[in-house]
Amino acid sequence: MAVMTSKAAPKPRRARGAAESLASIVLAFESIIVFLGGLVLYGLKALPAGIEPWWGIVAGTVMAILMILTGRLVRYRWGIALGWVLQVVVALGAFFEPALLIVAVIFGGMYAYATIKGAALDRRNAQLAASTPPDES
Repeated sequence: MAVMTSKAAPKPRRARGAAESLASIVLAFESIIVFLGGLVLYGLKALPAGIEPWWGIVAGTVMAILMILTGRLVRYRWGIALGWVLQVVVALGAFFEPALLIVAVIFGGMYAYATIKGAALDRRNAQLAASTPPDES
C-alpha cells in the first residue's frame, strides 16, 4: 500500500530592494577585508603594549561575523544604522594601523552609495509600480 504525501509548494522568496541588496553585498566583501585587517594587526603586533597580539585576530573575526550578520539585517532601518556603526569601528581601527583608514574610506564610501542610491532606486521603482496600470488579461 503506497502512502501518498503531498509536498507543499515552496514559499516564494521575499522581494529585496536595491538598498538591501547593495548594502549586504558591500558588508559581505568588507567582512573579508576586516578579517584580513585583524591578521595584519596580529602580524605587525600593532596593538598597544599590554594587549596580546592575538586579540587582533579575535577583533577581525568578530567584526567580520558582525558584518555578515548585519548584511542580513539591512532590510530594517536599524540594520542600516548598525552598518554605519560598524563603518565607524573600522575607522577607529586606524589608531592601531593607519592602513585601516583607507579601508574605512573606501568601504564607507561604497556603503554610503549603496544605502543612499539604493534607497533612491527603491523609491523610483515603487513610484513606477504604483503608476503602471495592472495587466488586464
